[in-house]
Amino acid sequence: MSATERTTEGRPDWAPPVLRGERLEAGLRTLELEVRRRLDGLLQGNHLGLVPGPGSEPGEARPYQPGDDVRRMDWAVTARTTVPHIRETVADRELETWVVADLSASLDFGTATCEKRDLVVCAIAAIAYLTGGGGNRLGALVSTGSETRRYPARGGLAHARSLVRRVAEIPRAAEGDRGDLAAAIEQLRRPPRRRGLAVVISDFLGDLEWQRPLRALSARHDLVCVEVLDPRDIDLPEVGTVVLADPETGRQREVHASALLRKEFAAAAHAHRQRVASAVRQAGAGHLVLRTDSDWIADTVRFVVARKRGWSGGMS
Repeated sequence: MSATERTTEGRPDWAPPVLRGERLEAGLRTLELEVRRRLDGLLQGNHLGLVPGPGSEPGEARPYQPGDDVRRMDWAVTARTTVPHIRETVADRELETWVVADLSASLDFGTATCEKRDLVVCAIAAIAYLTGGGGNRLGALVSTGSETRRYPARGGLAHARSLVRRVAEIPRAAEGDRGDLAAAIEQLRRPPRRRGLAVVISDFLGDLEWQRPLRALSARHDLVCVEVLDPRDIDLPEVGTVVLADPETGRQREVHASALLRKEFAAAAHAHRQRVASAVRQAGAGHLVLRTDSDWIADTVRFVVARKRGWSGGMS
């Protein structure tokens, strides 16, 4: 069955909307409604406070300047440097979120209800809703392998809608263009930005060259990694002879999907996923897995609820 047929026949209610061609406009409207309906109220009570007293969340220290509020003097830094310093405050309502989205050729693939790139767009829509409002800002770096597009961090519903639309409209990567997730993460790290939330969305296939820049990014920001998977990333079907193609190199190989080959493929895929999970865990990041054959909003809800329990000191 072709990708077009899969989008019109036999789709479960939880499947992401079609975000291609003439159905893009309707798909984006449906996506926003679904995200708002099913995620509404999910983060109630999360914020530590809007503006308690004269400030809010403690930020970085900087030298005192005439006119600064002396009640914000940081005496520890002042004593250590012998120069008067004040502690800046960052309101939690001014959260800045940056998304690094991988739209390389390996994401233009899907054998279940959608392609992996559709889940990337859905994840960005969910992040926009969960972090929007109250002066918060959202920006994105989207890498296709041949280019990286930067969308400045801005606030407001109109910007969030525009960002989701522009990501959905990005042309597919050309076959043979190898993605470079590590370079995209490095672009987010440099120059350093104000502390905030960073979200990395990818299928994390291939080498783990992104591990070091991911750890460095986590040192400054709260970090979440969204791993996007398709069932065929994990196991091969029993289909006899099949042609396997690597979209990021263009190489193809005809193989017979024997029981032994399928077992070895599944073992290798499982080992790779374990390495990815370990790398994400070592970076101190949250790990959300979205699959093309699973209810992506339900998976997101379970992830956020577990994070809320962690914030409140409960067991996840």
